[in-house]
Amino acid sequence: MANQAQIDQMTSGEGFIAALDQSGGSTPKALRLYGVEEDAYTSDAEMFDLIHAMRARIATAPAFTGDKVVGAILFEMTMDREIQGKPSATFLWEDRGVVPFLKVDKGLADEENGAQVMKPMPELDALCDRAVKAGVFGTKMRSVINAANPAGIAAVVAQQFEVGKQILGHGLMPIIEPEVTITITDKAAAEDILLAEITKQLDALPEGQQIMLKLTLPEGTNHYQSLVNHPKVMRVVALSGGYSREEANTRLSNNTGMIASFSRALTEGLSAQQSDDAFNDTIAASIGSIHAASVAG
Repeated sequence: MANQAQIDQMTSGEGFIAALDQSGGSTPKALRLYGVEEDAYTSDAEMFDLIHAMRARIATAPAFTGDKVVGAILFEMTMDREIQGKPSATFLWEDRGVVPFLKVDKGLADEENGAQVMKPMPELDALCDRAVKAGVFGTKMRSVINAANPAGIAAVVAQQFEVGKQILGHGLMPIIEPEVTITITDKAAAEDILLAEITKQLDALPEGQQIMLKLTLPEGTNHYQSLVNHPKVMRVVALSGGYSREEANTRLSNNTGMIASFSRALTEGLSAQQSDDAFNDTIAASIGSIHAASVAG
């Protein structure tokens, strides 16, 4: 089970969660934004070596510590690798004071009722066992909502909580992520339905159990305040969802008690071509601005 220091940091630590969990499908895009074109590698193995080097460079930057980055979400392959000679999760906690999480979903099923549930995860129990052995604190899994469709949203939330209970059974903290796509015209209506469905599932959880939530920054300020305050929610974190870092930070700072869990908005402006000094200055500025928005509420 997680140690008390990690529980305390996730419950009340002042900072944000870095999402370093781009998967196979989104890795080429992440590398391209980092200044590494697809002609720079000829195999998946080389591609994953390059993305691991990028993640390790972020994780070893002087500003990347638990003072401002309370947690980090890792891709499975990152958990299995080392940073500075230590297993990645061990390095993050022991050397940086950052609580490690693991992305566990295997991607999205085809859209149905305006939403995409997660593909089946037959290996989840084995993966959770490995995560516990590796010193991981919790997990993250993502579904997507593309319309204010009650049936679709209910299916997404029900599956998230069902799998969340399986993860809780391993002593891990699940981050439940039903992402609402930021470009849909009925986003506010979808968020109303989502709030009701999450609340229903939370109220049905046994007393004393907690989960975390990762939600799209809402249209209505403090729309998710009741979830932030819910006794069965350890923390509500926000995804940037395609908003620029500036827009994401502005929205976040208006939502009391929510903290960031940004991926692309964190790495915006970083480049493989930067000197270490320039890279470290850029990531420090990003971390500073996201941290400020996370504690502003």
